[in-house]
Amino acid sequence: MNDIDLKGQRAIVTGAAQGIGRAIAERLLHSGAAVAIWDRDQGALAQAEAALGARGQVAAIEADVTDLDSVTAAVEATAARLGGIDILVNNAGISGPNAPTWEYPPEAWDEVLAIDLTGVFYCCRAVVPHLIARGYGRIVNIASVAGKEGNPNAPAYSAAKAGVIALTKSLGKELAGHDIAVNCVTPAAARTRIFDQMTQTHVDYMLSKIPRGRFVEVEEIAALAAWLASRECSFTTGGVFDISGGRATY
Repeated sequence: MNDIDLKGQRAIVTGAAQGIGRAIAERLLHSGAAVAIWDRDQGALAQAEAALGARGQVAAIEADVTDLDSVTAAVEATAARLGGIDILVNNAGISGPNAPTWEYPPEAWDEVLAIDLTGVFYCCRAVVPHLIARGYGRIVNIASVAGKEGNPNAPAYSAAKAGVIALTKSLGKELAGHDIAVNCVTPAAARTRIFDQMTQTHVDYMLSKIPRGRFVEVEEIAALAAWLASRECSFTTGGVFDISGGRATY
């Protein structure tokens, strides 16, 4: 594991109780950051806090990224417990069901967009003023290769992740003069509990599109996110970083 220096940094990782978010939290702690792990699943959040506590300073914050009031309260609680905020990793997300667009349930569309896109907007909206006041910050948004290529039978997820890419580019330009870098990661699929929401046909489709012939490991995504969260990522902003095993074509 390469050393990335995040000593003295205070980070938020949303959806951090499990999967990619938990792996990112672990990597940031290993790099010396204090980390607020956010999740709406109280039970999983408590388990993650207990498991990660030995690795460094961890603050478990219950937060629902679809609720602006909840996000605002979580930001204030995080700033109070960690002494400030330097890093935001927007990871919370769901895949939603698999169905053709003309048969896709409208309520599922609303839920996926609320968590995967509007939640990223809410978190950025609440955290950015803290970063501007400090004159420094790093924001890392976890998008998906589906947001670049579009996965069939996953219209809401594909649209939401495309929105995250565009939001990253817009916000990156807005904050370029504040030493606040905003970048996103577009992974291929990782085998996490999000697979439980997908059909086996869709899982097989995603694997068939990856030239590496395997799913990405959550630790591999975490390694890239940790560098994007560091001071070494000092020039790139509004960038899209592929970790797709060769799937991405642009």
